[in-house]
Amino acid sequence: MTSAESFNRFDPKPFYRQRGWLIGDGAVGGKARGLAFAHAALEGAEEVRSLVGFPELTYVVSTEIFDEFLAMNNLRELVDQSDDYNDILEQFENALLPPALAPVLAAISERIPVPIAVRSSSILEDDTILSFAGKYATRFFGNTGSPEYRLKRIERAIKQVFASTFNPSAREYQRKHGIEPHREKMAVLIQPIVGRRRGSWYYPEFAATAYSKVFRRPSPRINKDDGVMRVCFGLGTRTVDRVFARTFYLTNPNLRAEGNRPGDIFAHSQEEFDYVDLEHGFFLTGRVEFALAEIMKHHKFAPAFIEWYDGNMFHWLHTDIRGMDTPRPAFTFADFPRRCGALFRTTRRLLALFEQEMGLPADMEMVYESDPGELTLVQLRPLSTFEDLGRVVIPPYIPENHLILRGNRMVANGLLRHVSHLVYVDPDIYGQQADFYEVARGIGAINAKLEGERYILVGPGRWGSTNPALGVPTLYNEISNCGCLVELGIPSRGMTPELSYGTHFFLDLDVDNILYLPVFDGASGNIYAKTWFDTAPYALGDHPSIRIYKGNFDVFLDGEEEIGVIIENPSP
Repeated sequence: MTSAESFNRFDPKPFYRQRGWLIGDGAVGGKARGLAFAHAALEGAEEVRSLVGFPELTYVVSTEIFDEFLAMNNLRELVDQSDDYNDILEQFENALLPPALAPVLAAISERIPVPIAVRSSSILEDDTILSFAGKYATRFFGNTGSPEYRLKRIERAIKQVFASTFNPSAREYQRKHGIEPHREKMAVLIQPIVGRRRGSWYYPEFAATAYSKVFRRPSPRINKDDGVMRVCFGLGTRTVDRVFARTFYLTNPNLRAEGNRPGDIFAHSQEEFDYVDLEHGFFLTGRVEFALAEIMKHHKFAPAFIEWYDGNMFHWLHTDIRGMDTPRPAFTFADFPRRCGALFRTTRRLLALFEQEMGLPADMEMVYESDPGELTLVQLRPLSTFEDLGRVVIPPYIPENHLILRGNRMVANGLLRHVSHLVYVDPDIYGQQADFYEVARGIGAINAKLEGERYILVGPGRWGSTNPALGVPTLYNEISNCGCLVELGIPSRGMTPELSYGTHFFLDLDVDNILYLPVFDGASGNIYAKTWFDTAPYALGDHPSIRIYKGNFDVFLDGEEEIGVIIENPSP
């Protein structure tokens, strides 16, 4: 039996049953399997095992409870007939969980003395082929208040995770990959959030996602086998979403995908962080400039990951800023590799071990406290692989008036020929009004109409961003039929592509074989033919910023030379 087969056939249920953590007798799902497999893999590697911890408790509400919940509330008919996810979510929240579950959940909320994470763990999630990464819900809450109130919070969170099985992105992912309806079932993990209390806030100092392979490299100096890690301050939602986190390539941690110019570093630096407010029990987001005094009070290594930026250069955190013009703090993690070198060394060892044991590239999530250097593993799964088609040769001569886009960063080999539709969001119109989500829904309507055709999608900033000021906030089901995704960097608008491999967004691109090209307007070696977009014939979409061009387009991405182009073929 190969290691991959060993991982696929690994039975995680005994791990949870022996500890009294299994609720019901159904399947425990992918997240639960990954965590149990990590425990088993480390049992035979004591030297590495001593360097890593796990959440103290991980309860699993098995798929048996999910099935019983649907049946007793007659919800299967609802999800089969309704496309209105808001209605589905509301009816799930108003439905009743099996009565026998209440005393079990009440005991769990009493046994966990800190804020709680309720995570999805569906049977198809974190699979060796399809990851479903980011498709389902996770809920964080403070686990404060009366026992009755805490029980209601945990019950509501479970029902929200159950409902997320049927959200539009998950359904489209299943449809696109030929998964039959009703095959997917949801289990739920209930864990203490790994972190510490700091005043009235609760959060881990750092959260990280690490990968044993780098399938999309920002530089030839990075080998795909080197491994990569994304780190954020606070709760780990920012390491996997299309917002800002610091990316470290593990054998060259000082290399920045965004370059070394202070302005570019600041534009890509984390400024917000997530935590649980213990006074009110809610998941909240804070900004570093408003929380700086509190952060410095609780984190003695703060100068290793926070710097002042004055518009021209960075300054040490303890610099006297009174003479600076509008200084702003940011999480740059400038001295992080030196001050937290143990994290990098341990991460490399863990990735190598898990890749060997799984027989597959490894993807893990963890949290880290720099004092006294505690690393806690919270998730392990196989890393979705990227199919590199081999060297693509760009035509030696392209007429200038037919070269629409050219980029020279984060380019992987790829080829797309004779594409008949190019969809474009005009950066000059997007964001003029606060109708970002109307733009996203308009793209979704076009995506549905172009099912079966791999069209080209071009827009400002980051597709799928959770912050619409950074890019169009599309969901997976709204771009799922795309064949090539282009992100335009518009410095004057503060919109920049995310060059860092490792978000759920990039994992979807890999699994779906969607090509990706970032283009930086005005940067050397980059071309954004604005004149072509303004003068070529087009049809308008459902929003004034959306344009649809018909023609004959080619995409050539040469990953060896780090050059990608999109051209319009001359009419015959």
